[in-house]
Amino acid sequence: MRSRSHTIRTRRTVKTAATLLAGALALSLTACGGDDDKSGGSESSPSKETGSTLTLPKLNGTTLEVAAVWTGPEQANFKKVLAEFEKRTGAKVTFVPAQDPIINFLGSKIAGGQPPDVAMLPQPGAIQQAVDKKWAKPLGAEAKAELAKNYSQGWQDLGTVDGTQYAVYYKAANKSLIWYNAKVFENAGASEPKTWDELLTTAQTVYDSGVTPFSIPGADGWPLTDWFENVYLSQAGPEKYDQLAKHEIKWTDPSVKEALTTLAQIWGKKDYVAGGADGALQTQFPNAVTQTFTGGDQPKAAMVYEGDFVQVNIAQTEAKVGTDAKVFPFPAVGDTAPVVSGGDAAVILEDSKGAQALATFLASPDAAEIQAKLGGYLSPNKNVDPAAYPNDVQRTIAEALIEAGDDFRFDMSDQAPQAFGGTPGKGEWKDLQDFLKNPTDVAGTQAKLESDAATAYGN
Repeated sequence: MRSRSHTIRTRRTVKTAATLLAGALALSLTACGGDDDKSGGSESSPSKETGSTLTLPKLNGTTLEVAAVWTGPEQANFKKVLAEFEKRTGAKVTFVPAQDPIINFLGSKIAGGQPPDVAMLPQPGAIQQAVDKKWAKPLGAEAKAELAKNYSQGWQDLGTVDGTQYAVYYKAANKSLIWYNAKVFENAGASEPKTWDELLTTAQTVYDSGVTPFSIPGADGWPLTDWFENVYLSQAGPEKYDQLAKHEIKWTDPSVKEALTTLAQIWGKKDYVAGGADGALQTQFPNAVTQTFTGGDQPKAAMVYEGDFVQVNIAQTEAKVGTDAKVFPFPAVGDTAPVVSGGDAAVILEDSKGAQALATFLASPDAAEIQAKLGGYLSPNKNVDPAAYPNDVQRTIAEALIEAGDDFRFDMSDQAPQAFGGTPGKGEWKDLQDFLKNPTDVAGTQAKLESDAATAYGN
């Protein structure tokens, strides 16, 4: 099997981070009522923003393109970060909307002779592919220095392939959160669960009150992989999680059977899922969130699982985070609660002074704090001022991620080859959609997952 030197191999327990997150959330919720011909030929001169230690070159005449799959508010907020880079350097930066899987999108752009200067890659597996295809260019000294100053070793390692630093993790996600409609919980007399069994009890309590417990975005495969990963990490433990992530054990392993069987306790109860399996498979992620927080005290569902970025979608409703929309850590299925993270990394495809300067900027607290203030964003940058986050919920989620250091596991599907872990209608995404439709077929699902994984990993 191909070595993935960028994958975190820490074997420390996740318990500390999970405990910290639980305590932090409890406190916060109480408190809440290009290449050289694109670089324009301008000589470099330092430009320093007041109150910042970051020095960037003057890039008047430089044009850059940045590709990412982000849409809606997430794209709009990132464009404000790019606008600040333009203001400081004089460069002109264009955002290029990409489609999933982004590696395929980039391949077509590169084949056409029009690669973007920088791409935001949402999977370590995609970084590996970009390196293997000789698309990715190593980070320069300035970007690496900014990265080393602001990031824990684990986050640096995620952007490293075979000892060379290729990526800056600009955006992170805490993917171990369940958001809930506070009014529904209050009316039902439901409480925040700390274990899986308590989650099932809470779901029944909510159901008995007349509201469907869960909204599941089955039309998008990636949230289903996140559900599985939280259950698997907590139940099977970090050692097994790392082995499965690298396909060192097969998906036919008994630990996978146990996790799928556990998931079926929710996925297999059609009355627990808004619209049943068929409805869930037609529900995309944004709608899964908004339908949980619209409809007064009779929404289509009481709870929706996903990361801190759910706040961007909650903001499209009248619900307020911390009062109408609250959150609890993904409950412990085994001995410890899971801490699963994801992220998006900036990778240079067209090396130039401008592209390197943008990577340096994205590795700085200056860039992260701009988007942090806008909400729905989490930075792995340890020097971001917590006060930049717009509410106590987001602030404490961010602090918990930083305090976790390397005591977390990166999204498993994002570590996989993209053909298995990151392609709509294929691989793990499709297999878990099929499992959502038929949660009794545990063995068949395992066999299909293993077949698809073996093909993608080449073993």
